Amino acid sequence: MQRIVVLAGGIGGARFLLGLKKTAPDAEITVIGNTGDDIHLFGLKVCPDLDTVMYTLGGGIHDEQGWGRAEETFTVKEELAAYGVGPSWFGLGDRDFATHIVRTQMISAGYPLSAVTEALCRRWQPGVRLLPMTDDRVETHVLVDDPEAEGGSGRRAVHFQEYWVRMRAEVPARAVVPIGADQAAPAPGVLEAIGAADVVLFPPSNPVVSVGTILAVPGVREAIADAGVPVVGLSPIVGGAPVRGMADRMLAAIGVETTAAAVALHYGSGLLDGWLVDSTDAEAVAEVEAAGVRCRAVPLMMSDPDTTARMAAQALELAAEVAG
Repeated sequence: MQRIVVLAGGIGGARFLLGLKKTAPDAEITVIGNTGDDIHLFGLKVCPDLDTVMYTLGGGIHDEQGWGRAEETFTVKEELAAYGVGPSWFGLGDRDFATHIVRTQMISAGYPLSAVTEALCRRWQPGVRLLPMTDDRVETHVLVDDPEAEGGSGRRAVHFQEYWVRMRAEVPARAVVPIGADQAAPAPGVLEAIGAADVVLFPPSNPVVSVGTILAVPGVREAIADAGVPVVGLSPIVGGAPVRGMADRMLAAIGVETTAAAVALHYGSGLLDGWLVDSTDAEAVAEVEAAGVRCRAVPLMMSDPDTTARMAAQALELAAEVAG
């Protein structure tokens, strides 16, 4: 049985996993999920990326949005607004609230996030082993310009969710910092899964605040680099623009160009063995291969499950080619 480890963020990672499961139905898939997007709202711990993977693979996602629950209602959100309780910009639905209540109760009772995630997955049966990158609290913050910031710095840090959802990434990001990541430890099972893997995949998730945050947890990057198995990524940048979301804002904040080749070079040949770019970016192949990373140009738009399955199959084929 092939053992595959996938580092996943939210929508892009979750949709890629649907294709991977379709193309490799007998594989043992372990998903290491980003928790840097986690936020505490209304006294509850919300884990957007873990939940997006869980709902998507478990058949409960709002397909058109790519996040949140299907057939959702927002009565609780409306009642909170009537009381003047915010934030109003983060749309938690009634069904979604139940997940966060269960999670928060279990954490309050002393269970680590990894055990809570395992318990939540018993309901959803996602067909993969879903592990948070860490049980420790990590929150990604974004440094933005603010002329009225205290201390006269002209800048302030906001939670990534506020930057992404409320501000819609319209203000330039000056830095991206995963607060607490340097002190965090990989969750139980993370390093073991990497060490036992036959292949590690980076889906077309945000390379800075999704995959990048996972790699910021001490020991994870090193474990992948030392695993001795093919590490293959799929570009989230097609034709010089993000396929979805605003990854270009995040890349600019860390000084990386918004190109398929630049993202591969950002990960580096010491970590990455293979890289898939979209057919429209075929000119990037030579540049990536010159840096020591095997590269192929294939269609990378996840327009439907069959297309996504072919993407996943091509990633596994490139991994087999790298392995010789």
